[in-house]
Amino acid sequence: MAKPNKKQPSKTVEIYCANCKFQLFKYRKGGKGALVKCFKERIVEDNTTTPCICPKCGKEFARDTLVRGTPAYKMIGGKVISK
Repeated sequence: MAKPNKKQPSKTVEIYCANCKFQLFKYRKGGKGALVKCFKERIVEDNTTTPCICPKCGKEFARDTLVRGTPAYKMIGGKVISK
């Protein structure tokens, strides 16, 4: 399987918890589709203390996994919103 592009996308999106609206990440997203996964190497700013858990409300918003051999967070549907 192909690895994600080495060249980072220029578009930055902010990812918020859908429950309490706390900003979790600033992420370099490629493409125009829905946010399904976040590659860890593309996260610009991480506001979480423990991985995949919102520090404000304590709910799990993603799962730690490997996608195409690269560490990533796989988002749980409806738990995050991006702007």
